[in-house]
Amino acid sequence: MDCGKPQQLNRVVGGEDSVDAQWPWIVSILKNGSHHCAGSLLTNRWVVTAAHCFKSSVDKPSLFSILLGAWQLENPGPRSQQVGIAWVLPHPRYSWKEGTRADIALVRLEHSIQFSERILPICLPDSSVQLPPNTDCWIAGWGSIRDGVPLPRPQTLQKLKVPIIDSEVCKRLYWRGAGQEAITEDMLCAGYLEGERDACLVSAHPLPTPTGRSQSSITSIS
Repeated sequence: MDCGKPQQLNRVVGGEDSVDAQWPWIVSILKNGSHHCAGSLLTNRWVVTAAHCFKSSVDKPSLFSILLGAWQLENPGPRSQQVGIAWVLPHPRYSWKEGTRADIALVRLEHSIQFSERILPICLPDSSVQLPPNTDCWIAGWGSIRDGVPLPRPQTLQKLKVPIIDSEVCKRLYWRGAGQEAITEDMLCAGYLEGERDACLVSAHPLPTPTGRSQSSITSIS
């Protein structure tokens, strides 16, 4: 099966419910059986996610498992698959103390999974791909629908189209809000300058961008 080709793609903006099997590469990373982070399926054995999802637990893979093919977390359905984690490989430049730069990790599954119409890998873009400001991309995940408002039952996968923000503009905004240089060269900013619609509490969800007829994962959100 080809990577990055969902069964359906309805372009709805505003953090609304996705369609079943629309994002077949999105996985839920469970910790002690509960949703903890999300990630993207790269192959039948590897997932990419944010390194900070395993802070204080990177050497305890038995605490985690991967749920694939789920649309609603409370009703994953018989066609979903759940598999344990063999090990986690954070980026060598990631610092558990600093927690911002190179915040990415590869997750090795305990065994290979079977692809289906609900479980497919995301594509990886070529290193030469450049996304200019205002390019539309997508975020998807099971995070809060608004700040402080948890995703209601049955916890349906959410989606939102967001534009790329110029990196210099993003740096200035973060400096003004956080009082520190929070944006590094390995980061990409996306969202709306007026706020409200973003990836708040949707840790490590992919930012897929359309490349031809396929979707390519270009980052993880922290």
